[in-house]
Amino acid sequence: MRRSTASDGPFVAPQTIPVVLGDPLRSGTLLAGGFIPAGALIPDRYEIPYFDPRTKKGYQRQPQAARINQLANDLKKERVDLPTAILLNLRNRDARLALVDGHLDLETLFRGAALTSKFYVVDGQHRVLALEKLIEEEGEHWLKFRFPFVCMIGASEEQEMEQFYIVNSTAKSVRTDLALALLRRRADEDEDVLISLQERGREWQVKGQTVVETLAIESPIWKHRIRLPAMEKGDTTISSASMVASLKPLFNTPYFSALKPESQIKILDAYWAGVREALRPAFDDPTKFTVQKGVGVMVLHNVLPHVLEIVRNSGHSVIEAESFTRVLQSPLMKLEGDDALGQPVTGVDFWAVAPVGAAGAYGGSSGRRVLTAKIKQLLPDVDVA
Repeated sequence: MRRSTASDGPFVAPQTIPVVLGDPLRSGTLLAGGFIPAGALIPDRYEIPYFDPRTKKGYQRQPQAARINQLANDLKKERVDLPTAILLNLRNRDARLALVDGHLDLETLFRGAALTSKFYVVDGQHRVLALEKLIEEEGEHWLKFRFPFVCMIGASEEQEMEQFYIVNSTAKSVRTDLALALLRRRADEDEDVLISLQERGREWQVKGQTVVETLAIESPIWKHRIRLPAMEKGDTTISSASMVASLKPLFNTPYFSALKPESQIKILDAYWAGVREALRPAFDDPTKFTVQKGVGVMVLHNVLPHVLEIVRNSGHSVIEAESFTRVLQSPLMKLEGDDALGQPVTGVDFWAVAPVGAAGAYGGSSGRRVLTAKIKQLLPDVDVA
């Protein structure tokens, strides 16, 4: 297999590992880094210090089986690499005696009576456990798999805990909008990424990102309203990540998901043009209304699969705005609610931002479900042909 960097033949655990010494931590703890074959660590030379609520010892969270299985599967199918170092610690302060001439002497560490120790996994437990799973299932090849590590030499459990906290509390995840944009690029360039997304039921996110990027650039209604990664807020009303998320109900329908992206975009353009015709003032000054913001977009996209069935059943075109205006005009104008002062509002005023309108009161997943149901109740019935 391509991943093996060792020569053919049975795995032989190395007696020493070349390492580079880094600057010591504030506590004076030495740091050594390098590459280690999985078989030199797994199965019996490491320990994960899980938090025990009874003894208050340890600090690691329990592992997530789904993450372990997914990473193991991706490694097996050569979809991912492990370029970032796991963080280990040798708690025995005399472990520095095993640093000899730019090498970490494993024989001294694990077989010498004075230094018998284990590597404590401070950060990277899911990577270690995924490799252990692969070793159990496939053996030899994965024993030879080399990955980067950084090891503290002689840190205490309290010092481990401090580093665990720093790593896990200061690391900033990639913004969702940027992550989706990058995911789409990866899927465009690597078929394995798309296959992996299909297996996880996430293919719709790439399709949705494709649609949203086009709407943000080309749609008369959504141009300058969808905020793409790295864009200033300006006059935008919704982030690309929220717009993609709002499309999930559509991609869960056989009809819409089977269409080509260009057809999906035509439907969305026509739908929103139809909504604009019904609620024109809300589109003339969109920052003062919720229609093109999170609540409005989520709810109106939740409703769209039902509206599509009504339009198709009536024999009208799903790429003409008039088809959607005909279905939505009356329901959207009849929609009622209370503003922040408890006064009833209806029609366009319903969608005004607080405190004038009522739609803002339906924020959150439960509120959006209620508002979706209200609109559906006002839609015409679908007749059997």
